[in-house]
Amino acid sequence: MIVIDNVTKSYKGNKVLSDVTFTVKGGEFVSIVGPSGAGKTTLVHALIGAEDIDDGNILVDDYQVTRLSPSKIQAYRRKIGIVFQDFKLLPKKTVFENAAFALEVCGYSKKFIHKRTAQVLKITGIEKLRNAFPHELSGGEKQRTAIARALIHAPELLFADEPTGNLDPDSAIALAKLFLEINKSGTTVILSTHNKDIVNHINKRVIRLDEGQVISDKEKATYK
Repeated sequence: MIVIDNVTKSYKGNKVLSDVTFTVKGGEFVSIVGPSGAGKTTLVHALIGAEDIDDGNILVDDYQVTRLSPSKIQAYRRKIGIVFQDFKLLPKKTVFENAAFALEVCGYSKKFIHKRTAQVLKITGIEKLRNAFPHELSGGEKQRTAIARALIHAPELLFADEPTGNLDPDSAIALAKLFLEINKSGTTVILSTHNKDIVNHINKRVIRLDEGQVISDKEKATYK
């Protein structure tokens, strides 16, 4: 369960989030939409504990995200998956190594790391690319690698901030299908995007932001 309660955030006197309030149940798929500057990325960054807020509260399961210490923020982030627009892959590591890296730094056994990484590469459809480096991949393959990395800890919650922003239309739709499959497995997905085709293909709950405010919240809404 995610509870966003009257969240407000300003930059240099400009309010980018204004009393944002909504809840997300476990297992839901929610698209957060709106034009550039609507507050989508700021909200996602607040949800993952990367952005302080001025007022309000964010509760994710047992974590009061807005009041976590640095050490507890790290523990929280190990329980969620995060996908960004710019991939953030390690250029000198292979697909397999990029996906496995988070488990390595946590000290898991080599046997477990190999097994779990093979699983997420299969889920994301890139098992045949395991030995490729990022510069050898297409945009869609890079994003699938980033998603594999995000799934490595088997998170119950996946955040994706404009994940199709650098992709061509066909790759973007393919990625939308992947997010739907991940959601069907029981993972809650929060997708921030301005891509109308992706939102309409997904056909799930849509929360629309404009000038930092929630202006609509509808089940299985189309984005026009």
